[in-house]
Amino acid sequence: MDMNQTPLANRYAIGLFGRRNAGKSSLINALTGQPVAVTSDVPGTTTDPVKKAMELLPIGPVVLIDTAGLDDEGELGAKRVEKTYEELRRCNLALVVADAALGVSALEEAFLSQLKKRAIPAVLVLNKSDAAAPDGAALAALSARLGVPAVAVSAETGAGVEALKAQIIASARFEDAEPALVGDLIRSGDAVVLVTPIDKAAPKGRLILPQQQTIRDILDSDATAIVVKENGLADTLASVGKKPAMVITDSQVFAKVAAETPADIPLTSFSILMARYKGLLETAVRGVAAVERLKDGDRILIAEGCTHHRQCNDIGTVKIPNWLRKYTGVELEIDTCSGTEFPEDLSSYAMVIHCGGCMLGEREVRYRMKCAIDQGVPITNYGIVIAYMQGILKRSVALFPDLAAVLPEG
Repeated sequence: MDMNQTPLANRYAIGLFGRRNAGKSSLINALTGQPVAVTSDVPGTTTDPVKKAMELLPIGPVVLIDTAGLDDEGELGAKRVEKTYEELRRCNLALVVADAALGVSALEEAFLSQLKKRAIPAVLVLNKSDAAAPDGAALAALSARLGVPAVAVSAETGAGVEALKAQIIASARFEDAEPALVGDLIRSGDAVVLVTPIDKAAPKGRLILPQQQTIRDILDSDATAIVVKENGLADTLASVGKKPAMVITDSQVFAKVAAETPADIPLTSFSILMARYKGLLETAVRGVAAVERLKDGDRILIAEGCTHHRQCNDIGTVKIPNWLRKYTGVELEIDTCSGTEFPEDLSSYAMVIHCGGCMLGEREVRYRMKCAIDQGVPITNYGIVIAYMQGILKRSVALFPDLAAVLPEG
């Protein structure tokens, strides 16, 4: 997968924030060199967040997020501002855009304070500087006062755009190397069997994203990916010339695959690997024990990071609720959310069960995890809860020995 094909969830997210008519959309057009965002002199042209993918070396694949004005007004405007603030959950870097002629107001300063609290690095961009260009001394003084780098640009003429790109690169934080999905668990020359059921929810002609990413990671590790449907696993294992390094399965067929995979072959699921990749795994393993405490009338939130057409046997709205009720023997109240929807108030829920999060960035997944932890609500994910209810959790996370201490008993 080259940079042009990188999913949005795996791109470095750069959000543009500021007042209406500060020139955020024009700045996106200047940064990308394309008229991707609609611009107008009328304040409030941008309503919902707009995303544009591009490459910015040496960062690599990035996504620029254009947002509605922080000063939007009225009932509808308040909802737009709420959506703007939601984008902070996904942003790795924020560009706070101000009109150079108007200067930095209390609104921009308050927003910069919010960014500091959330540990999101920021760059102050004084746009429209062709009309009121601050000199170097003024920029340095502003930067020192606000504690963020400041750059003067003109999205209209292009002046300062290259300097802004350089500052974006300088401000980008990469504290940790990008984690491997499966590559650190295998060696060159290994064979890995992937069990990938093809159901009605799978995109026609394509594999779902976690399967694609796992295959690519295996190939990047100079190992061999053997892809089979669930009804071909037994024959494949019997015919492979050497013992596979592991079997990775879709969680929906966990029980069948576990029964057909010899005990000496490590077994896990795409969902469990994705939980580790997004930083949720240990918390999800701890949280799954809440299943044992469920009682009649408890509310469960089942959250998905993507939106798709629900099928008659959908995993999130049908299969997992049915498995939960059968396993616990209690009557549960199930709520669902999908896409960017995720309630900030989780206090009414007995637990949260999240999907693998393949369509969400790590920052967003960690935000949702922290919301649950801060409110004392256990959170787990699809692969973990399915493995637990089917009695194969210990086996499915045996690849990660550091989790032994947090595995639920039983």
